[in-house]
Amino acid sequence: MASLTLVQAINLALTQEMEADDRVVMLGEDIGKNGGVFRVTEGLQARFGADRVIDSPLAESGIIGTAIGMAMAGLRPVPEIQFEGFLGPAYDQIVNHAARYRTRSRGSVTIPITIRVPVGGGIHAPELHSDSPEAIYVHTPGIKVVMPSSPYDAKGLLISAIRDPDPVIFFEPKRIYRAFREEVPEDEYTIPIGKAKIVESGNDLTVISWGATVLQCVEALDKLPEDLSVELIDLRTCYPIDQDCLIESVNKTGRCVIVHEAPKTCGLGAEIATIIQEHCFLSLRAPVQRVCGFDTIMPYYKLELEYLPNADRIAESILACAAY
Repeated sequence: MASLTLVQAINLALTQEMEADDRVVMLGEDIGKNGGVFRVTEGLQARFGADRVIDSPLAESGIIGTAIGMAMAGLRPVPEIQFEGFLGPAYDQIVNHAARYRTRSRGSVTIPITIRVPVGGGIHAPELHSDSPEAIYVHTPGIKVVMPSSPYDAKGLLISAIRDPDPVIFFEPKRIYRAFREEVPEDEYTIPIGKAKIVESGNDLTVISWGATVLQCVEALDKLPEDLSVELIDLRTCYPIDQDCLIESVNKTGRCVIVHEAPKTCGLGAEIATIIQEHCFLSLRAPVQRVCGFDTIMPYYKLELEYLPNADRIAESILACAAY
């Protein structure tokens, strides 16, 4: 076992999949010689060559369009989009082509691409570098959406994504790229896409989150009274959602708080709240609460941390839900 950061765990997963399968190729802006803007792919071009770790032009639509063509030709491309805000120029290729080819071809053509994207705020980046657009792609049939919150999960989920026959958007919370280390097996392993993780078990209230905000939820639990038993669930996969895990937990606890850093309106938390209302209505003892980013453009540096859900906001919502 090695003690790795999120960056190191992702790099290890990419290394091992490229060693195991020569169909795995990578392409993106500055991913080769420079190792990517966050150095996630550092050393891979030197190890596997410029024909498998390809420095692309600054053209997101071209990156994803080329990756789709590679996938149709039998490769397993792993394109990188430098920041989540740059997905916009590639939106047409992702939702109108990658997501639809299986249906368009009646199952004869699949698109096994894994689109790696740093996501979220908290690093004081410029505009278009700090958003959380997961709900947009969850709403697009034909795409799986993954967002790990730990090095261990990142490695296992990325390997599963690369081996998946269909398109996967693999969001990497940049705020926790190097925030902490975790024991990660050096051997290959997979974590199934679509399975949530119970981070903490409890009986009084369920908290559901994913990505970087899982860490803020863990911090919030330390601020609660000792006699309040909270179950914390890391969704891990935004789509498909592990409905069974969420329903079982809320039927047990009767209360639920959902936490995400994307804006509140039409965020993924709204869909989860509806799932709970549909399946747990008779078990609920309080309205489902949401702690989210605000319905504004992500602010610049001075106010950025005020926008993001923090442990105090989360703890306050948990206590209000518990007291309802």
